[in-house]
Amino acid sequence: MNFLIPRYDPWVVAASVLIAAFASYVALDLARRVHTRDRIVSRTWSAAGSLVLGTGIWSMHFVGMLAYSLPIELGYTYALTALSWLAAVAVSALALRLAARHRLGAKPLLYGSAAMAAGICAMHYLGMAAIDVAPGIQWHWPMVGASALIAWGASAAALLLFFLLRESEGGQARLLQLGAAVVMGLAISGMHYAGMAAAGFVEGSVCLSAGELGGKSLGLMVMAATLLMLMLTLFTSVLDARLRGRTMQLARSLKEANHQLQEANEELHRRAFLDPLTDLPNRVLFDDRLGHALARTDGGKEKLAVLFVDLDGFKPVNDSFGHSLGDAVLRDAADRLRAVARGTDTVARIGGDEFVVLMENVVYAADCTAVARRIVEAIRAPFLVGQRPVQISASVGIVVYPDHGEKHKLVACADAAMYAAKRAGGGNYAMFESRMGTNAEEQLSLQSDLRLAIQGGQLALHYQPKIDGRRNQIRGVEALLRWTHPTLGPISPLVFIPLAERFGLINALGHWVIEEACRQVAQWEDEGLLMRVAINLSAHQLREPDLVERIADALGRHRISAERLLCEITESVAMEDVAATQRVFDGLSRIGVFLAIDDFGTGYSSLSYLRQLPARQLKIDRSFVSDLETSADARAVVDAVVRLSHALGLRVVAEGVETAGQRDILLGMGCDELQGFFFARPMPADQLLAWSLGRRPAGSHGDFSPSVFAPL
Repeated sequence: MNFLIPRYDPWVVAASVLIAAFASYVALDLARRVHTRDRIVSRTWSAAGSLVLGTGIWSMHFVGMLAYSLPIELGYTYALTALSWLAAVAVSALALRLAARHRLGAKPLLYGSAAMAAGICAMHYLGMAAIDVAPGIQWHWPMVGASALIAWGASAAALLLFFLLRESEGGQARLLQLGAAVVMGLAISGMHYAGMAAAGFVEGSVCLSAGELGGKSLGLMVMAATLLMLMLTLFTSVLDARLRGRTMQLARSLKEANHQLQEANEELHRRAFLDPLTDLPNRVLFDDRLGHALARTDGGKEKLAVLFVDLDGFKPVNDSFGHSLGDAVLRDAADRLRAVARGTDTVARIGGDEFVVLMENVVYAADCTAVARRIVEAIRAPFLVGQRPVQISASVGIVVYPDHGEKHKLVACADAAMYAAKRAGGGNYAMFESRMGTNAEEQLSLQSDLRLAIQGGQLALHYQPKIDGRRNQIRGVEALLRWTHPTLGPISPLVFIPLAERFGLINALGHWVIEEACRQVAQWEDEGLLMRVAINLSAHQLREPDLVERIADALGRHRISAERLLCEITESVAMEDVAATQRVFDGLSRIGVFLAIDDFGTGYSSLSYLRQLPARQLKIDRSFVSDLETSADARAVVDAVVRLSHALGLRVVAEGVETAGQRDILLGMGCDELQGFFFARPMPADQLLAWSLGRRPAGSHGDFSPSVFAPL
């Protein structure tokens, strides 16, 4: 039997191999997409991938048939051609479903690759059967078996490559995927052309389907459409991969941000409840633990105790050696307190050199005195300040609950006992007694009244004028806080300011002063008086993170210029926390508020250091001014301060001027502004307005023209 001799177009053969490789590349890429925990996304990619991948494999077969030519015209029946396409789609769906598995064992690999091979063979031989010839195709069965084995091997290799490459990332993975696609393309093409070689057409055969599907134009159209589909799928897959990459990057960024946020929250929590200098619990955390301890103690047989510890002689250490070395002493003292307290005790720092110890599960008062004795002995040991040993002591007050006083007065009672120990010479401890409660009762009552005074209209600002020495005019005023108690009358600031600091009211007072000063400046402007008002900022306010925003908000709400406000910070406060001072000064300077260093000369800083702060004014402490007429040393110091301040571009204000002689000496030295009882005492706002207009109260000195507002 003689057979027709087929011919192959090498260019079309090459095109079919490229399509097979391209389809394999897309298949490997789709294998990554279907392997996802999102079932909807996985199924969507699997369905779309089955259509695209099946069409790619089927079109490779179709293009391969176009490369095959016989002396007779060939055509393809519609039904079998459609069935061959469905077989290609089905085998692609099976492949992608297997690729979506989390792991692939030996049996699933064996059976899955066999099923895929059967599907590929079905697609190929259905496509060959679509050529309806008479007599029929003569098959060379060994070659048919060889093509089936090639299909099985290619399927097994494809599944293994799916699993090896789907977890890889980056450029190296793309190169591996490209190489694997080439190998798979050659294997698929090898199966196809082995199957073609197994087909024999007898001489004289007639193609009965020549009038159905056929023609090179149809083949080229199928090739172009398939390539376009594969390219679109690949583009979508790459775009999805990029989006996934960005999503993963965003997820990592969010994870890092959450980690940073957690760290920030931990830091905020630490700052809210721990003392920043010693890392001991602060007053807030101590009060919380004391409240819980009291709740546990009430109704039971156990007792608790509060020990109030104050360092004797610490202020001279601070003044002599500076705040940085003073802070080192406080840290050392905190470590010593922790070391001698019991493991279950709470040691807290509630003030500058004030500490408290909460003792729970107290059985005998002797347990408390034993801890107090250890504290006194521990603090008595020398502290190393720089290279010098310095000796201080501690006074400890003890109160036991429920033996002594009421539970809401425990800290005040311990404080009273501490003062009793201090009055006895210090360096010792004292147990609370009822006779000590008088001072504690007064303090508790006064601090409660002060809370009400802030809201009840009992506070007021009095204003003391500052006089321009050269122009003989009112330069501005300093706002001084006053409290008139409804029953006790005027309370000295020397009494209620330390009380506010001790009981945590100082920031509320500071907020009230800022608001009231801005309100008064606005009212004066409405009355035709332009006046700059100076307010004092405390160390506690400097630690507030929103101080600058609070001042800016008050200025804006009352619609006054920032240059109408001058903030004064004492030298010791400015040097206590240099970082906080620099932050606040920079913020206030940025919004246009003027700044001044108050009480200069009482601390340990130098003008060259203060020059780093954006201050515009320096106030000489009254202790130097009071000695001007009698002390040559005082005159020399003030003269040097004035000269150096002017050299650094700072204006100088002398406070505490009480005599004409002091005034004349200061004017002779070139002091810019003068403030003191010689000119006027602090007065309410309405009196200050009258005074500035020339209607001065009795006791005022000098002949001053009405206020003329001028820049610093």
